[in-house]
Amino acid sequence: MSVHQEIKRITVHVLQAMKARGEKITMLTGYDFSMARILDEAGVEVILVGDSASNVMAGHETTLPITLDQMIYHASSVVRAVKRALIVVDLPFGAYQGSSRVALESAIRIMKESGAHAVKMEGGAEIANSVKRILSAGIPVMGHLGLTPQSIYKFGTYKVRAKEEEEAEKLKQDAKLLEDLGCFAIVLEKIPAQLTKVVSESLIIPTIGIGAGVHADGQVLVTHDMLGITKDFQPRFLRRYAELFDEIKGAVAQYCADVKAVDFPNDTEQY
Repeated sequence: MSVHQEIKRITVHVLQAMKARGEKITMLTGYDFSMARILDEAGVEVILVGDSASNVMAGHETTLPITLDQMIYHASSVVRAVKRALIVVDLPFGAYQGSSRVALESAIRIMKESGAHAVKMEGGAEIANSVKRILSAGIPVMGHLGLTPQSIYKFGTYKVRAKEEEEAEKLKQDAKLLEDLGCFAIVLEKIPAQLTKVVSESLIIPTIGIGAGVHADGQVLVTHDMLGITKDFQPRFLRRYAELFDEIKGAVAQYCADVKAVDFPNDTEQY
């Protein structure tokens, strides 16, 4: 690529065009400058500043504790690294449920203070007013249906959702509603592959699956899970592309050994 060649930014329209021509969309999570830079340069189309930062960055058991301020901090770090990918930020728990006015204020803060490109929200009909209000301010919204981790205490489990006919029906209706309201894409989490196929084919906007099978228009994983930095999370849908926990641990152990053996720094590593 020549120095003067413009890097083509991924926009919501680009994602729409990708679905139309049958090209799959790649999405991974990013929470900090260094990792986001790698994801962007590797060619990921969408970087999700996920509320999963609550788990992988802060060590909480659920996504619930992370605050709007913390999400803005993570999103700002990612924005500074990225030249090409579309950056979507999760509206954290409590930042949009119950009041569309609060939802709009939260979304505006994310956009203004971080410079991200879109927000993501969990739920269907029950958050319709908030989605509508945020969209009316010109802020792109990505939906999220199926397993909605912010509702963990309502479900009581992280099991596969929408296996029953009634829940599957509601999911189909919610997906259509989110599209009609103006969402540009919908994440489908932990639902049967066949339901993903039906929903994806019924929508014009792209679906992004996680544990939702091959028929989604794109896929998302938590980067730390996919790279093997986290060790204890091993669901069926996760493919590990590296084992960085062991690799990094080995490197650190070697460093410790070298320092103690007065092997580091050597003559060429000092002034």
